[in-house]
Amino acid sequence: MRMIRNFLIAGTMSWVACIGAMAAPKPAAAVTPPAGVSITTREGEMPSWLIPNIGEAAESYYGPDSEHLIAQVKSPLAVKSPRGLAGFLTKTFTDAGTDVVLINDKGWDACSYFFPDGKRLIWTSIRDHLDMPLGNWSDWRNYPQGSELYVSDREGKNVKRLTNNTQYEAEVTVSPDGKWIVFGRMTQGNMDLWIMNSDGTGERQLTFTEDDQEGAPYFLPDNDTIMFRAWKASEYDMKPTPMTIYTIKKDGSDRKERTFTHDMNWAPYPTPDGEHFLFVRAETPRNWEVYLGYLDGKTPPKRITFDEGFDGFPAISPDGRKMVWTSSRSAGPGVGFMQGLQLHVMDVTALGLGPKKHQH
Repeated sequence: MRMIRNFLIAGTMSWVACIGAMAAPKPAAAVTPPAGVSITTREGEMPSWLIPNIGEAAESYYGPDSEHLIAQVKSPLAVKSPRGLAGFLTKTFTDAGTDVVLINDKGWDACSYFFPDGKRLIWTSIRDHLDMPLGNWSDWRNYPQGSELYVSDREGKNVKRLTNNTQYEAEVTVSPDGKWIVFGRMTQGNMDLWIMNSDGTGERQLTFTEDDQEGAPYFLPDNDTIMFRAWKASEYDMKPTPMTIYTIKKDGSDRKERTFTHDMNWAPYPTPDGEHFLFVRAETPRNWEVYLGYLDGKTPPKRITFDEGFDGFPAISPDGRKMVWTSSRSAGPGVGFMQGLQLHVMDVTALGLGPKKHQH
């Protein structure tokens, strides 16, 4: 596997100096951390903290206030896995670990997202198909076929089911203008991207590939371009599985590669400036790190996490100042890879990834 070599940083340097050319010329003031959290300053990283009071969780995304988050969180109310492990349900909370709200109280949930009005949520669950085999959210060949898309308010009330079939639907997000929902759907064992209006009408398939398995779609700030990752079914058994990050227009045209290595380029997330994206690469099969990619197609990606183990599912706040990601770094010694995962927040203000003034 081709590895990206990373610059070495002396332990005495400040975290601002560590990011060097990645920093904005005149970065805004640093984020004020929540009261009572412990700030971590690993060599090579910007300051970060573990979100308290949440426990084991994964794949979190910021709401429009750049303070509240939505995620699937381990819950005793969820159904258990075949091995008897507790499943995950959707919650919202702040990055200080306060204002925790359980959105769904049964089944097993996966990906979730805020609408940009801050009043509505969209989430994935098997809550209405508990009679079907549970499957495995982490195995493409055994995804839960009863996974459906739902919308609700911020209290988990006024639930409306948007899909109604026995296929796998998940990896759902909303465009910044709130007009479009993009998601992944498995049809006859093949994953593709689909798009629909924000009220659930007008479903339309975006990708039509037999070998490539597309997923994790996110709109760029222009409300027209969608970033996603794909792997090939023919290469799925390679570890880590090679993946490529692409963009495509919402009408299905102009598919472009955005990563150019035949190894794992996973979990993309566009930044609010419209010029970069976060993603995950495997330094080794058991050390996954978060990188900052460049949409110019020329600038090499920059590594922004430096910790042995799992660092994944990065997402950035709409104001561009905070990155939330999932890490095993707080799980303690002896914990297996991708186990004991918790949510962390990094102050990325100095990277200058916030919205550009010309954006609307």
